[in-house]
Amino acid sequence: MKIDDIVKISKGLKPKAIGINRKYSIFIPFIEVDGDLHLLFEVRSKDLRSQPGDICYPGGKVEENEGPLLAAVRETKEELNLSDKQIEIITAFDYLVSPYGSIIHTNIGFIKEDVENIKPNKAEVDHIFTVPFDYFIDHEPQIYTVKFDANRDTDFPYDLIENGKNYKFKQSKDKVMFYLYKDRVIWGFTAKMTNNLVKRIVNNL
Repeated sequence: MKIDDIVKISKGLKPKAIGINRKYSIFIPFIEVDGDLHLLFEVRSKDLRSQPGDICYPGGKVEENEGPLLAAVRETKEELNLSDKQIEIITAFDYLVSPYGSIIHTNIGFIKEDVENIKPNKAEVDHIFTVPFDYFIDHEPQIYTVKFDANRDTDFPYDLIENGKNYKFKQSKDKVMFYLYKDRVIWGFTAKMTNNLVKRIVNNL
């Protein structure tokens, strides 16, 4: 192989995150309820194999040859039975890199429909509900720390690294957030992305 081959090949490659196996994209939807600004949430169908009954935002996997924004809109339309005219995207927003080998893109926008007229796809969404945006401004989440302990293979080659078993490996930890609203528990990545949105907006007022 020659340098010309390296130049030709590398220029055609798009940068991507190393170690990320899955990409997801969600839509964080604002909606007006009785003149107040709310966030809309889904309760996942109890028949789903993954995270049944959990509270989340609309969204899902980014398919091949599909950008995060298009994926978020497509999933929102499918899950909430909405049309393009009922969805207004404001902007692509922050993304979250999870400790589980995935990246979650977020997008902010409005749903231009009365909440009582939204009839979600029952195969994916058990039901929906809204929370006033001011609630998240006025209430901090409960925060707990999760530590990730590395379980190395029994034949891990400690002899190939400096200090062997005494090598000071980095330890990873994550913050898990919980919002308690009436009888709802909004937690995990959904709570973390909500908290990030609130902080970013409040800090830039």
